[in-house]
Amino acid sequence: MKLLIASLLLGCVALTWARARPADHYTDKWDNLNVEEILESDRILRGYVDCLLDKGRCTPDGKTLKETLPDALEHGCEKCTEKQKDKSDRVIRYLVNKRPQYWKELSKKYDPNNIYQERYKDKIQEAKGN
Repeated sequence: MKLLIASLLLGCVALTWARARPADHYTDKWDNLNVEEILESDRILRGYVDCLLDKGRCTPDGKTLKETLPDALEHGCEKCTEKQKDKSDRVIRYLVNKRPQYWKELSKKYDPNNIYQERYKDKIQEAKGN
């Protein structure tokens, strides 16, 4: 489950704010986004989570994330920029360690068969500090 969310979040930051550029990368439009500001705001973070879980409205950025996340999970964020990968790692660490319920909910939706959890096991264990 945590692997799913790791993958989810891995793609989350990268995908959260990314649209596919022709060919090989998602847009870098959101590379300078302050992810910590989002993670520190219960209201904003819950908005993104609710969007991803179909429990609330999506902002344009949330909608883009929701559309891009499955591709990022499936392909290991290969279209992500380095900044997006770094931010995804931060989001994963935060959710695994500070918001495990969000992680669980997102995993249930985006990885019900634990495919991504297994694929990204090392990344999730790293986030947990194990």
